[in-house]
Amino acid sequence: MTPELLSSIQAQVEAALYEDLNGLNPDNDITALLIPAEQTVSARIITRESCVLCGQAWLEEAFRQIKSEVEITWLAKDGDKLSPNQTLCQLKGSARDILTAERTALNFIQTLSATATATSIYVAKIAHTQTKLLDTRKTIPGLRLAQKYAVTCGGGQNHRIGLYDAFLIKENHIIAAGSIENAVKQARQIAPNKPVEVEVENNDELNLALAAGADIIMLDNYSPAEIAAASDINKAADKPAKLEMSGNITLETIADYAQAGVDFISSGALTKHIQAIDLSLRID
Repeated sequence: MTPELLSSIQAQVEAALYEDLNGLNPDNDITALLIPAEQTVSARIITRESCVLCGQAWLEEAFRQIKSEVEITWLAKDGDKLSPNQTLCQLKGSARDILTAERTALNFIQTLSATATATSIYVAKIAHTQTKLLDTRKTIPGLRLAQKYAVTCGGGQNHRIGLYDAFLIKENHIIAAGSIENAVKQARQIAPNKPVEVEVENNDELNLALAAGADIIMLDNYSPAEIAAASDINKAADKPAKLEMSGNITLETIADYAQAGVDFISSGALTKHIQAIDLSLRID
């Protein structure tokens, strides 16, 4: 994990605990105060459904921030494929601490595992091709780096992290800049070392983006047949670009798009069309 991600985990967990405890004092969990402070228990977290695990660091950070000495023994690691009723980890320590951190820890794992699981399903559909699956910026607010990490646990790759690390020139940027050529030229002047990607809606725009020297060209809402034609145009160019497909990607169609000849397929479904994984903490 990068230092940026580790810092993000700390901030995300702190915000989540603060929300749950109205502060960061575990004694604010008034229900946990019903339990004697000295009582210890053993517990385990299981998944009720098949999934790809993601979120170990978030769980550990939740216990760390409530200054817990709960012993955590992992029986699986991020990226592992789990079966229904499989145990993720075992916990041993203060009953109060385990129950106070439970919801925050599970909320992160169930959400991030959902993204990792969805990604793994999409990746499996195109595993027989050379096309790579990318995520988008359509993430849950505050969880950008977390969900980007989850995508990698599921076998996908990260697109740009935000608005700062790559250019993605879309229709409105082109209109405001005056043309594709102007937009690409300005991008090269502003940040010469940043990748420049241009979104196009037809092959006339594709040719303009190629002529302007775009590094990556996003084919917006192309059909598989249109992608094949665009791929031929790209191969014939003096300086071919990487091709990315985006728009209306589903599990039923993703293989058709991959086989049509694109380098990348990006999908917002990996991070926004997800259903939390059903997890359960059980005291033994």
